[in-house]
Amino acid sequence: MSFEQKVVLITGAARGIGRAIAQQFAAQGARIALHYNTNQTAAETTLAALPGNGHALFQADLSCPAEVEQLAQSVITQMGRIDVLVNNAAVYTDHPINETDYDTWQVAWHQTIDVNLMAAANLMFWASQQMRQQGGGRIVNISSRGAFRGEPTAPAYGASKAALNAMSQSLALALAPDNIFVYVVAPGFVETERVAYKLNDDIRQQSPLKRVAHPDEVARTVLFLASPGTDFLTGCIVDVNGASYLRS
Repeated sequence: MSFEQKVVLITGAARGIGRAIAQQFAAQGARIALHYNTNQTAAETTLAALPGNGHALFQADLSCPAEVEQLAQSVITQMGRIDVLVNNAAVYTDHPINETDYDTWQVAWHQTIDVNLMAAANLMFWASQQMRQQGGGRIVNISSRGAFRGEPTAPAYGASKAALNAMSQSLALALAPDNIFVYVVAPGFVETERVAYKLNDDIRQQSPLKRVAHPDEVARTVLFLASPGTDFLTGCIVDVNGASYLRS
């Protein structure tokens, strides 16, 4: 799985799964366009730890379509191309329907859909323009087990990830003639800073492995899908949840 001199744009790469994806791509020779929104310190720490060279930081508020466009154009201008796009950035806000007022409900839905779905759609639009010109590319979208299992206290999150799955499959059909391949990785719980407060024995017992995923396990799946030879997997959704939720 060599990515020598390939340019990989990863959103939400300052910490957690995004950081692990960046590290593994860089270890295989890729040049990383590392996106962050507000956590510049963590992003700089991640950048400094990446093996190889030619990496760069890019800041953008993905809820703003104009900033998404600027992000894509800045990466292309500074790094020359986009070979792989990983839409990893996401927000999760609890908003249980029986405990949330209407105004808070509106904010939660708009923020979640804007970042988790619309930002990915907009980046796919701009990245695919560049990929078409250069002869192809690969897009990996990070979804969630919650798209299938449901998110009772965060329904906007579950809905956004289900929509991300559907959009990815639609665009896999649309973009395949241009040699652009689209994949989805759907993790369950992953041991990251963002969800550390939630991880307890009950959650770990959901998997027969009696644990949650490590970020590197998700990252390895992303690298596999983005590697040469996986063209005929385009449109697939790969579960990385330790058999905590099985579907057929």
